[in-house]
Amino acid sequence: MKIMRRKDREMSAEFGIQIIDKSRYGVLSMVDEDGESYGIPLSIVRDENTLYFHSAMAGTKVKLFEKSPNVSVVFVGEVKVPENYTKEELDEIVKDESKTVLLISSVFTTEYESAVVKGKVKLVEDVEEKIKAMKLICEKYTPTKMDYFNMAIKTGLKRTNVYRIEIEEIEAKRKKYDTHGEEMKWGRME
Repeated sequence: MKIMRRKDREMSAEFGIQIIDKSRYGVLSMVDEDGESYGIPLSIVRDENTLYFHSAMAGTKVKLFEKSPNVSVVFVGEVKVPENYTKEELDEIVKDESKTVLLISSVFTTEYESAVVKGKVKLVEDVEEKIKAMKLICEKYTPTKMDYFNMAIKTGLKRTNVYRIEIEEIEAKRKKYDTHGEEMKWGRME
């Protein structure tokens, strides 16, 4: 287990769950047969402590899952460049060399939030669970089309693999500034 370097930016597992739920996709990463890293963006949905995604029935990731099920998934929430200072304040900062460190820490920086999940990928074999997972995925990504779900699942389910990842470990991290330009450290939400 690796220890997060910036513990002051570490967030709770609950915060990480919020990032997972609002993220439009996750990047699943693993190691291929040659020891090379392999990552792929996927449409992922969470149900309790389980992540679900669908896939074609053949391909590189399907082969890799069979050989090595250990994966990590990265989710990224909001990202933005903060506006901590006005132009006038910046003009004053650059006049005093002892304050120019603020340019690095508070101007040329990015606010972000992320979560990293570790777990093992398993092919979902149970038809009921497969349908439940596909319904959750469709509710997240195509909620206005749910009237057509039952018809689509009748023809599509047999052409689709569904996978699950039980969340074994979750780490979350955030860098955010308050309205006064102060970085909000661990535990401080407002």
